[in-house]
Amino acid sequence: MTQYALIMLAAGVGIPVLAALNARLGQFLGAPGAACVVLFAVAFVAAIAFYLLVGPKTLTQVVVAPKHLLLGGLLVAFYVLSITHVAPHFGVGNAVFFVLLGQLLSAAAIDHFGLFGAQVSPLTWMRALGISVMAAGVWITQIAA
Repeated sequence: MTQYALIMLAAGVGIPVLAALNARLGQFLGAPGAACVVLFAVAFVAAIAFYLLVGPKTLTQVVVAPKHLLLGGLLVAFYVLSITHVAPHFGVGNAVFFVLLGQLLSAAAIDHFGLFGAQVSPLTWMRALGISVMAAGVWITQIAA
């Protein structure tokens, strides 16, 4: 379990770094869309390398996979395009604050209802309080700046 927590902590650290880097690249190139194309090209190469490294599994099953499972690609594109466009105008901290708030709310709903095959974890009053405290903490970091 510790290894999973550390991997996700590293992923969490990477989100605002990604936002800042890609926002700056978008400004440098003069087009947020161009920065996103570059980001996804680099990510595609990294994903292919990882896929080949861990031992290829069949990709042919994707044609029979439920189509809603492919929406993750659209969501990551939306995130990258929006953060690349918004962060230079709104600030990386503010942008990531709202991303985190959205993550807290959607994660709670996904867990509560077991959406997309997720393990059901009901939203108890204690969990709701914890989410509220987390959201308040993130908000305090932004108003204190």
